[in-house]
Amino acid sequence: MSNCKLTLLAPARDLEVGKAAVQAGADAVYIGAPEFGARQAAGNSIADIAALVEYAHRFDVQVLVTLNTLLHNDEYPRACALAHDLYKVGVDALIIQDLNLLNYDLPPIRLHASTQCDNRTPEHINHLKQLGFRRVVLARELSLEQIRNIHHTTPNIELEAFVHGALCVSYSGRCYLSEVLMNRSANRGCCAQLCRQRYDLLDKYGNEILDDNDLPIHQQYLLSLQDMDRSQYLAELIDAGVTTFKIEGRLKDRDYVTNIVAYYRQLLDQLINSNPQWESSSTPSIYEYDFTPDPAKTFHRGATTYFLHDRATKMANWDTPKSTGELIGKVIEVRGKSMRLQLLPHIVLHNGDGLCFGDKGFAINRVDGEWIQVNQSVDILPRTTLYRNLDTSFIRTLNAKRRIPIDIRFEVTSGGYCLTIGEQSATFEATHQEATNPQRALQTLHEQLSKLGDTHLTAATITIVANNEVCTETFPYFIPISHINQWRRQLTQI
Repeated sequence: MSNCKLTLLAPARDLEVGKAAVQAGADAVYIGAPEFGARQAAGNSIADIAALVEYAHRFDVQVLVTLNTLLHNDEYPRACALAHDLYKVGVDALIIQDLNLLNYDLPPIRLHASTQCDNRTPEHINHLKQLGFRRVVLARELSLEQIRNIHHTTPNIELEAFVHGALCVSYSGRCYLSEVLMNRSANRGCCAQLCRQRYDLLDKYGNEILDDNDLPIHQQYLLSLQDMDRSQYLAELIDAGVTTFKIEGRLKDRDYVTNIVAYYRQLLDQLINSNPQWESSSTPSIYEYDFTPDPAKTFHRGATTYFLHDRATKMANWDTPKSTGELIGKVIEVRGKSMRLQLLPHIVLHNGDGLCFGDKGFAINRVDGEWIQVNQSVDILPRTTLYRNLDTSFIRTLNAKRRIPIDIRFEVTSGGYCLTIGEQSATFEATHQEATNPQRALQTLHEQLSKLGDTHLTAATITIVANNEVCTETFPYFIPISHINQWRRQLTQI
């Protein structure tokens, strides 16, 4: 695939999370509109979406908005008006499910077909292409070969695939469990999360079925799938025709999004750096992370590749629908609110950490060698496997900074100086005052021009020219630091 632009697409619960996704390395973010989004609890105002657009576009990061519920007849005019409002504030694309919305006067904006459109066959995806969709969000259940077949059959439409996050036990876009049992339609953004509840498994006579240990399958989380993790198969997905890699989670917080986006950013950049035909769809950037990304350190139900290479051998976790986090070791001994642990070699516990086993959890009050004091009496047996679902030390480090490298050129002119920062350039009138310390004058120029502060820029190169020659050791003129800073601020709008 020549000149293939790859997009890491991150969820944004709100403006704050959207900005965090951009800083962590997203090429695009998707966020809920004020209404008609498939997560009813994740709506955002037009003003906040406009602010996110302005922020994201500094990095050439796109903002996609979900308008992907099924609509009632009286809602179409309002949804259409909302689409126009979103277009006016610069949104890059709408993600929609209800195809009848196409019969209304939509603005000239890119349309992406939500996974809830049941995008799993070449015929259906070709139909969506004919309707004007530029991208389809593939059903999560497709295998690599099915994706490859879709790409070969309909090559001129972008393919977006989920690579990380929560899974629904029903087929993508075809879940009616909430509507049937609770009168709450998932296709209206009101999923009741019934797949995360306890159930018994009965035969046709109403008897509980036994597990491999001859114990009844009673009140277990039988429909609760583990989270998708296809991080090790990104190259295979690219080869199959996928160009956008989607992280699920429009209800997830800033910590989760920062961690997971950074994790996938590093993996994608490794692939991009190894293949000159691949590139990021947003402006190439330099990322500064105060942490080492690790999916197990934030919300994590375990991992499955789902149907990527046919059906995975393990998809569900019957013990808990909650975040299990990372494996840390086993319990050796319990004494009231104290317990002695056998930890894995790399594990270090901290006060305030959250531990869990099954669907039960507790917090650490104090760490004392192999012993920990916890915040409550825990009914737990020796040899029980423990997980950490809150690493307080890791959470405190979740800071990411994204900067765009630019070239800076400072040149002496006949009547003053010319400063160019990236694509911005300005000439400043000034008297040429001879420097008493030319070496220091050059050093000062470098230091002040590189101070880009809290902008999204960082100096890749600084070139200083005088008398048509690049200054490498000295600069002949003295310039007050206040003048240099004023000129730099003018071009960078610090």
